[in-house]
Amino acid sequence: MKFSKSSLLASVVGTALLSTSAFAAGVHPETGEKLADDQTFTYRVLDEHSSVDPAIVEDVSGSELVRNLFEGLYNQDNLGNLVPGVALSHTVSDDNLTYTFKLRDNAKWSDGKPVTAGDFVFGWQRAADPANASPYAWYMELMSLENAEAIIAGDMEVSKLGVKAIDDHTLEVRLTQPLPYFALMTTHATTFPSPKWAVEAHGAEWIKPGNIVSNGAYKLETHVPQETVSMVRNTNYWDNESTIIDKVEALVMNDENVALTRYLAGETDRTEAPAGQFPRLKKEYPDQAVVFPRLCSYYYTFNVSDSGPEEFKDVRVRKALAYAIDRRVITDAVIQGGQFPAYTFTPAVTAGFEVPKVDFADWSQAERDAKAMELLAAAGYTKDNPLEFDMVYNTSEAHKKIAIAMTQMWKQKLGVKVNMNNMEWKTFLNERGNQNFELARGAWCGDYNEASTFLDLMDSGSGYNDGKFNNAEVDKLLADAKSSTQPQANYTRIEEIMAAEMPVIPIYHYTNTFMMNAQLKNWPIKNAEQNWYAKNLYKVAK
Repeated sequence: MKFSKSSLLASVVGTALLSTSAFAAGVHPETGEKLADDQTFTYRVLDEHSSVDPAIVEDVSGSELVRNLFEGLYNQDNLGNLVPGVALSHTVSDDNLTYTFKLRDNAKWSDGKPVTAGDFVFGWQRAADPANASPYAWYMELMSLENAEAIIAGDMEVSKLGVKAIDDHTLEVRLTQPLPYFALMTTHATTFPSPKWAVEAHGAEWIKPGNIVSNGAYKLETHVPQETVSMVRNTNYWDNESTIIDKVEALVMNDENVALTRYLAGETDRTEAPAGQFPRLKKEYPDQAVVFPRLCSYYYTFNVSDSGPEEFKDVRVRKALAYAIDRRVITDAVIQGGQFPAYTFTPAVTAGFEVPKVDFADWSQAERDAKAMELLAAAGYTKDNPLEFDMVYNTSEAHKKIAIAMTQMWKQKLGVKVNMNNMEWKTFLNERGNQNFELARGAWCGDYNEASTFLDLMDSGSGYNDGKFNNAEVDKLLADAKSSTQPQANYTRIEEIMAAEMPVIPIYHYTNTFMMNAQLKNWPIKNAEQNWYAKNLYKVAK
């Protein structure tokens, strides 16, 4: 794809002129709606974010912050289509191995310095550099960047990464193989630029308020761990004149019912509907309760590594536990937010993906239960000799309710004994990432809208293959799919293998069930990735 620089600049100039006069009159420059005097967007998050360093962040909440503090090559519009960020356009070589991005010349950092191609080179090198131990280093390899694999392994200098600044406004990226969806991957936080001078001046402390330098629409004002993050407008942002929201606040609230109470008291503009309460809230607040599909999967993963329990190395046990879960009970009775029962790992909302038929998806629940009992008995476990194991999830009332429902199904149908344990988010990530678990909750939201963003987690070398599932055929299918223009057959086969081997238990595919202030406008409900940008939002007057 190619974006026209001249037409884009004309649009920016026109919007800026219109914005100045329209904002002065207190109305939206395009819709004519009267704007609220207070343009602060406040929303609830479940846990403290992992980081606001683009090279380190690994969670959804952190990525939302990073997406507003920083800007990458491309952004997304309300439908999930690519639109210019720092890059105005790009061209691709005839062999599809070299991408050349043309960067805008009016992009600035919050300290006034220009954003250059070298800042992207530095940022990408930081993500790949093993010295930084980035949880998302594998993403650079996933992008098929030249020499990424050797650099991440520590076998090559980071300067050899396939990214180069031709000049301040021209970025060249070299791949090891054609990747049809490469441009889509550049909206991810890991690919954002980093300010070398700030990183070198402050080290790991460069992301603290007062030290941080960012190039997005907002800059970090305050951060109180486990409580709040506050961001204010970056007046040096190239499109600041078109930005309406002045301040963004993220408030940490571990209890979803407390979060709802505070939302109804007017303290926040957005919160998640508590599990099981969306139908009631939709009736009581029809203009505030919203639901829409999201590019995410909720699942539990077995630890099949050497450190995992012997019981889970038996595929009959894994399949029995997966079959005995009545997903309809969980989606329709427990969480009640329009979620979709999952029998495959990849959601149906994924662009260009056809959900394959897997046997147990078409069975009745009674048939699944009967097969589960047969498999578990064949593995040597009965009510007189029960299977017992530990399962862990991160602290959340919704996760707790789902875990209780699952353990009750296993107990009643199979006589299985389960010890539940909840953990604070960062501890949970660490324990799961180091295989210090037996069965652990997992959730994955697509880093880009293509099936590989889910299925790559099953690659034996993936940094987020927490259960350490290892299947040579899956690895080859994934590798071959990357250079294929028609990878559906590969994806179908991988889902079939997953159904046969059951390394994870798919539970449901997400929807977002939000309570959202009716004054808040332009939320991208049709963007399945839910990459939202506060600079595109606004609040109307009551």
